[in-house]
Amino acid sequence: MPLTTEEITLDHGFPGTHRVVMVHRFGPATVDAGAPRPKAYIQAALHADEIPGLLVAQHLLARLKAADAEGRVRGDIVLVPYANPIGLSQAVLGTAIGRFALSSGVNFNRDFPDLAAPVADAVLGRLGPDAAANVALVRRAALAAIAAWETATEADSLRKILMGLAIDADLVLDLHCDSEALVHAYTGTESWPDAGDVMAELGCRAVFLALESGGNPFDEACSGLWWRLRNRLTAGLSGTVPPLPAACLATTIELRGRRDVDDALAAADADALVRVLTRRGLLAGDAGVLPAPACQATPLAGVDRVRAPAAGAVLYTVALGDTVTVGQTVAEVVDPVTGTRHPARARTPGIVWARAEQRYTAAGAIITSIAGDRPLAEEGSGLLTAR
Repeated sequence: MPLTTEEITLDHGFPGTHRVVMVHRFGPATVDAGAPRPKAYIQAALHADEIPGLLVAQHLLARLKAADAEGRVRGDIVLVPYANPIGLSQAVLGTAIGRFALSSGVNFNRDFPDLAAPVADAVLGRLGPDAAANVALVRRAALAAIAAWETATEADSLRKILMGLAIDADLVLDLHCDSEALVHAYTGTESWPDAGDVMAELGCRAVFLALESGGNPFDEACSGLWWRLRNRLTAGLSGTVPPLPAACLATTIELRGRRDVDDALAAADADALVRVLTRRGLLAGDAGVLPAPACQATPLAGVDRVRAPAAGAVLYTVALGDTVTVGQTVAEVVDPVTGTRHPARARTPGIVWARAEQRYTAAGAIITSIAGDRPLAEEGSGLLTAR
C-alpha cells in the first residue's frame, strides 16, 4: 500500500480551536493486530519545545517516501512528525512552553495509561502454548482497552491517540532532546540488550535502563505493558506458564541538546534510523556493519543529578563527554553579591552526559548529569526529572 497521510483531531479543545495529529503510514494495510509483523512507530517532539526531532522526522519522511517509491517497505511504519500540537501552540512572552500543559502543569510525557490491568482481565485464561498467538491476543486486547478509554481533557485525548497508534508496534522510537547533552537513550531493562542495535546506530553515549522510572512516560507505557502483564498473569501460578515475550521494544532517544538543530546532524540521525528499520526487516536493503557501541548501558537509578549548592552564575569545570570521579568538582556557582564560589561535586564516577544550558541557577536546581553504574536511588522513585 502506498503512503497514506491522516489528520486525527483531538477532543476536548476550547471553543473555536481545532488541533490535529498528522500521521504518515507506510507499508501494507494492517487489518488485524496479529497480521504479519514487524511494525515500527516513530514520533517527534512529544515535548514540543524539543526541536531536533522535528527536523529529523522531516529527513526521515523524505527517506521513507523514497523507499516506498522503490518498493522497499517490508513492514508497517508509522511516523508522527509532531506528536504534540497542544505544546506547539504554547508560548509565553515569546518563549515556547512545550514540556508542560499550561492548563494543568502536567508533563506531556507522563501519565500515559497503564494497560496491564484491563488487558489481563481480557486475556486471562485465553493464553496458550503459541507465543505468537499470545502476542497477537494481547495486542488486540490493548487496542480495545485504548479505544474504550473515555478521556476528559485535550491532553488525555492526545495520549489516547498516540497510544492507539503505537501500542501494537514491535519497535517504538520517541524522539526528544535534553538541555545541553550527548546523544543518549532510555529503555526498559527487559529491552536490553535487544535495543543495542538502535543505540549503536545512533551513537548513544549513555543508555539508561529501568523497569519503573516513575510517572509512566510514553515509552514505558508501551513496552512496560508486557512485563507488567506477565507479572499479573503469572503471580501465584505453578507449573507451565504460557509464553509471553516482551513484544515491544520502546525507547526514548535524546537527540543531543536544544540548540543542536542542524541539517547535517538531522540527516545523519535519519540515516541511522533508516539503518535501524532495515536491520529490523521493515525496509529492504543492506544496513551495513553494525557500529560498535559507544557506551555500556547503566541503571537509570545510577544517574547522579548534580544540584547547585547555591544560587548564582554557573561555571562548568568539566565538558560533556568527560569522565569524572567521586568528589570531583564539576561546576562552580558564583554568588553575584559576594563573589564566593560554591563547588558542585560528583557523587558517582561516570561520564558527564548532560548540563543545564542556563548559566544562572537557583539553589538546588540540577546543573549536571553523570551516568553512574551503581544505583543511587530506588527503582521507580521518580527517576526522571521535571514531572
